[in-house]
Amino acid sequence: MTSFICLFEIRVYIHLYETGFAGCNWTDGVRRGCDFCLAIGLGQSPTARVRLAALFFGWFLLVTVLAAADALHYQHGTGILGLGAAVVLPLAILFITGLRSAAAQRAMLAIPLWLLIGVNSIRVLGVFFVTLHAAGRLPAPFAPTAGWGDIMVGLAAGPLAWFAFRRMSMARPAIWIWNVFGLVDLIAAIGLGVTSSPGPLRLIFAEPGTSLMTTLPWLLIPGFLVPLLAWTHLVIFYRLAKDPIQRASHVEQPDFRKVLSNQD
Repeated sequence: MTSFICLFEIRVYIHLYETGFAGCNWTDGVRRGCDFCLAIGLGQSPTARVRLAALFFGWFLLVTVLAAADALHYQHGTGILGLGAAVVLPLAILFITGLRSAAAQRAMLAIPLWLLIGVNSIRVLGVFFVTLHAAGRLPAPFAPTAGWGDIMVGLAAGPLAWFAFRRMSMARPAIWIWNVFGLVDLIAAIGLGVTSSPGPLRLIFAEPGTSLMTTLPWLLIPGFLVPLLAWTHLVIFYRLAKDPIQRASHVEQPDFRKVLSNQD
């Protein structure tokens, strides 16, 4: 299994060189950071955290395999329909699980709000959209809208997470505003991406189109990060509505060193 994973990680690095981002090993960092943070927050025990981390990694690996095989490319694969399923299906599974599973609901109530907010700091990677647009590899309005929106959400996430940790009652209005903006930004990016992609739903014919997003490493954004981060926004709304007076900092936090030793 280790050799199998390494082959696909090598493919990611090759594509990074081809796209002009050599040395930016952000795909591994994204996976490790998001998996680790959410597994710690959602897991009720060390074993549960390891299982969650394994599930997140399996999801990440599946998207990598689909991208490496060009399974979602509009010329060689399923095109926009497959890409849409890669975005919507994981989010639907997470949403339905949260509605129907008492254990999932307990986990969503236990995870600190500041952690759910802080995970979105990864959205500063929206700078890649801006850079790719400047290089003529992604079209407007998709790339500038998605890029600058993500950058603003990501830059605000860190200070807001700290504010929520220290003064949850005072931070609630800011969290509502930030959360609405963050989710709307993701929805707008999805809509502009779909309507700029080759296929029957295309309404924006600016070139070069968004077919680049079906290749490595870029498919990891709509296929992994977008549904994962959209889910964090939905959980934040759930927490704000369900638990209006609880301080995030009063929730008992897991021992990070124990989690690391268990994963090693």
